[in-house]
Amino acid sequence: MIIDSIKSFERYKEFQKGFDKVYEFLRKNDLHTLELGNHPIVENDVWCTISESEGRDIATLPQMEVHDSFIDIHILLEGDETIGWKDRAKCDNLQMAQYNEAQDIALFDEMPEIFVSCSPGNFVMCFPADGHTPLLGSGTIKKAVFKIRVLNEPAADK
Repeated sequence: MIIDSIKSFERYKEFQKGFDKVYEFLRKNDLHTLELGNHPIVENDVWCTISESEGRDIATLPQMEVHDSFIDIHILLEGDETIGWKDRAKCDNLQMAQYNEAQDIALFDEMPEIFVSCSPGNFVMCFPADGHTPLLGSGTIKKAVFKIRVLNEPAADK
């Protein structure tokens, strides 16, 4: 997981194929004015989703998620959000039936080890090795999530 300022995103544009497309999208668009929904950047490989959701209570912790084929970049636009994190290699409570290949998501019944409070103007980058629990908080959370296809083999521990 990487946490940084969106103003520093330029330093990551060569980190992974597709990050340069995210950087250009960020430069050309005001995320606050984009309509809710999906905004394709590179068909099937890079896109941005603008969403509004009600925050979830940490006391009734929702399941932790992981992805094999995509990196997530979470950018809080409005509200207060906390994202829970745990090393995927330490997650044991996955049921194979819970992995959805079409949506590239597996769910774990795990408690995060670390909680990150998000602020507008920052981003949280989650890789396939990062179990994460987004949308923890109260009230309405408006955010942008970029999905970038990973170019290597999926994780072996689905």
